[in-house]
Amino acid sequence: MTKRLILCDCLGSQTLDADAISNGSGLACTKVYSGLCTHQLDDAAKEIATGDSIVACQQEQQRFEQLAEEVGVDSPGFVDLRDRAGWGTGNTAPKMAALAAEAAMTLPIGKSLDVISEGTCLIIGGDAALQAAADLCETLAVTVLLTSADDVPIDRRFDCVVGTLRQASGALGGFSVKIDALQQLIPGGRGSFTLTERQNGAVSECDILLDLSGNTALFSAPEKREGYLRADPTYPPAVAKAVFQAAQLVGTFEKPLYVRLEESLCAHSRAEQPACSNCLNVCPTGAITSAGEHVAIDPMICAGCGSCSAACPSGAIAYDAPPVDSIFARMNTLASTYRKAGGKDASLLVHDGTHGREMIALAARFGRGLPANAIPLEVDALSGFGHAEMLAALACGFGHVDVLLSPKTERDVITSQMALAHAIAGAAAIDLLDPADPDALCDLLYAPTGATVDCAPVLPMGSRRQVTRLAAKTLQPDASVIALPEHAPYGAVVVDTDACTLCLSCVSLCPSGALGDNPDLPQLRFQEDACLQCGLCTNICPENAISLQPQLDLTDAAFTQRVVHEEEPFACISCGSLFGVKSTVEKITEKLAGTHPMFATSDAAKMIQMCDNCRIQAQYHSENNPFQSGERPRPRTTDDYLSKRRDH
Repeated sequence: MTKRLILCDCLGSQTLDADAISNGSGLACTKVYSGLCTHQLDDAAKEIATGDSIVACQQEQQRFEQLAEEVGVDSPGFVDLRDRAGWGTGNTAPKMAALAAEAAMTLPIGKSLDVISEGTCLIIGGDAALQAAADLCETLAVTVLLTSADDVPIDRRFDCVVGTLRQASGALGGFSVKIDALQQLIPGGRGSFTLTERQNGAVSECDILLDLSGNTALFSAPEKREGYLRADPTYPPAVAKAVFQAAQLVGTFEKPLYVRLEESLCAHSRAEQPACSNCLNVCPTGAITSAGEHVAIDPMICAGCGSCSAACPSGAIAYDAPPVDSIFARMNTLASTYRKAGGKDASLLVHDGTHGREMIALAARFGRGLPANAIPLEVDALSGFGHAEMLAALACGFGHVDVLLSPKTERDVITSQMALAHAIAGAAAIDLLDPADPDALCDLLYAPTGATVDCAPVLPMGSRRQVTRLAAKTLQPDASVIALPEHAPYGAVVVDTDACTLCLSCVSLCPSGALGDNPDLPQLRFQEDACLQCGLCTNICPENAISLQPQLDLTDAAFTQRVVHEEEPFACISCGSLFGVKSTVEKITEKLAGTHPMFATSDAAKMIQMCDNCRIQAQYHSENNPFQSGERPRPRTTDDYLSKRRDH
């Protein structure tokens, strides 16, 4: 069944061409209403009751969802045509068609798990903490951690302990705290309560942490740690807000599983040798930790910023709420529908769902609005919009990409990703926007962008590495090798053939199989397309003979193994079979023959120049055969035991 688009021109404030939108998007459109959220609410109910519809208004989403519940149908979809297109300038029909087509897409639902909070709350601080405990004790199971015994109240509606919080870990529903110098109340007796003896290393658990101490936050990126609330104890409005939020954190909550980890693809380390640590370096919450040869991700701490997904060179970490191929599909739908509807010179405006959405809405309501060719794309994880996504947008038909930053964006990550995209697509093709207000945003979008990308559009499919390569070949069809900035996840290894001894340590530890050997000849082989530039080969090489060269080889040679170093094999002096490296065997013979006790004689020294089988045979038949033992003793019989008795 074809989805229907319910149109409303918002009291005649925008122009809607129903036929153009329908022809471009492939959706059936209703007639253009004027006030579905006010005087035409009955008409809205009838349209929604038909089911499988999309309402072209996001401002009144809650009202229309309630209306759907009243008429007994599933909630409709929503698309904001007014703020993102209708209140802009120029011919907005192609953009409206593109936005409508994107809204009609069926996207996978992200995975989640249930988090249970029973309301056990630890409040840290002094007077402000005691007042917060008094306010919350009827709703939560409250314990106050005080730093001084002088502040202990006689109010027994909540518990109080005295001590110093040394360590905290976990998130909503599963915090663990370690307290030193812990003293508990002894509630009996007259006068002030007495306390138990101090105890170090006490461990306890709670569901909610309310930090009113005024000290440094207990966690990195505290605003991203669910269940951890922090406020300045000297600012009552902030304290009141934190108390209100704490009171709401009781029950069962859905925790999205933002990222997916494929441990077998992780290039974190091998044989205790360090390699890639990109995700560890960029994770703002500390959700990613080392777990031997791969990393581990704590889903309870992960805040879904997407930085790890953008920085991971192997694809071991992938954003999964929704999957990254959903972003590729959305961009392709926007670009192809816009072209089909007659739009030209499309540019993509990437933004988040809070700051970016508000900036666009304010720019439309009080300013010039977005240009007709600026097509907005809302993403959940702005930092996860990395170089692969930027290049995919250009390759599928957008001439320019703008990323609208928000105050909470991890800027180091997205800046490094843009630098990598610039090296492949050119610096003029992608910009980061950080305007101070909506008017400044309009000024940036309406300003000439200079050179734009013009290429035959392609469909971005596959992994992020595959999409990057496809986009690079599309954007630079005549290029063979593109130089990339330092720490890029694509490139070659450069081998100092004079220093390399072909020990093949690098081959045995290469996590992606980019380095290989030849079982028949002493060769070191390399396949550039598989190289992650993780640096493990440079760390493990005993001769420091390997260095990394970041680049993107767009030729077919990148898919085949090529010999980067080889030497003449040594022929066994006994059977003639090839083994080892001739130069290495000769060096060992020169150093050990006649000088080392094991190879003092000429016959023993010859064993250095033998293959494994011949060496064993030579040792076995030598005079001082290490495998030879003494004469085997005769088996003992009954007569032997009887004769021994007779002798005694």
